[in-house]
Amino acid sequence: MKWNHVSAVAGADLRRLFKSKDYWIPLVLMASLFFVVIPFFSLSVITSLEQSQFVDQVTQIVGQLPESVSQSVAGETPTARASYVVAVFLLAPIAIIVPLTISAAVGSNAIVGERERGTGEYLAHSPLTTTEIYVGKLISSLVPGYLATIVGFSIYALVVNLTVGPALGGWFFPTSGWLLLILWVIPPFIAVALALILRLSARVRSAAAAQQASSLVTLPVIILSYSVSAGVIANPGMTGFWIGLIAWVVAIVLVIRSAKKLQRERLLGVATEA
Repeated sequence: MKWNHVSAVAGADLRRLFKSKDYWIPLVLMASLFFVVIPFFSLSVITSLEQSQFVDQVTQIVGQLPESVSQSVAGETPTARASYVVAVFLLAPIAIIVPLTISAAVGSNAIVGERERGTGEYLAHSPLTTTEIYVGKLISSLVPGYLATIVGFSIYALVVNLTVGPALGGWFFPTSGWLLLILWVIPPFIAVALALILRLSARVRSAAAAQQASSLVTLPVIILSYSVSAGVIANPGMTGFWIGLIAWVVAIVLVIRSAKKLQRERLLGVATEA
């Protein structure tokens, strides 16, 4: 496999994606909503409350958490502790939902889109191997989602520190659990989903069918990753490291197997077996 061939496929897809406003504008709006608007509104409201039923309920939840987790909750007042719990624990799903949704939207159209644009024949008869084509498509699908994660997470950290930080005595975010989640755990989960989505994109005959099929993949991955992300943030350390390592192994195996299944005939829309 030649990496200059892989980069050519990925670069062409990313340039096409950047020029396609109907793709990236809705995705940017969605990322802004989840990483900025909702957190800022939620945390601003909570930190402005001196005492409320919601704050009492969050305080009770903290008291029922395992001792190792409840001791990590910062804040001297119920409002401060409630704000910390919401910022660090309850809003954790955005770290996987947003990038996975963005990457799935790109990946579902990666291969079937070539056929619909009439460029699949060019790829099918090019000197590129099917592995190079597949890996290039995988990278071009992974980059937008993970780029949204890095940018969105940076802005989210700024929002959290500006809204919750004053109640906790200063800037405190990101926590070690969040750093482990963003840098080590999330990437392989996205790769697992994309490995399956790209395989589906090669099997179906239309972009609409690919998008519907991708939802069947992303939903269980989101559910699984949500439970994993909560555990990593609550108990960072070797547990989070091993979870990420296992996810990386699974992702690599799926990518290798899926790359071998891609046929040139799929780019022409004439194959019947994957």
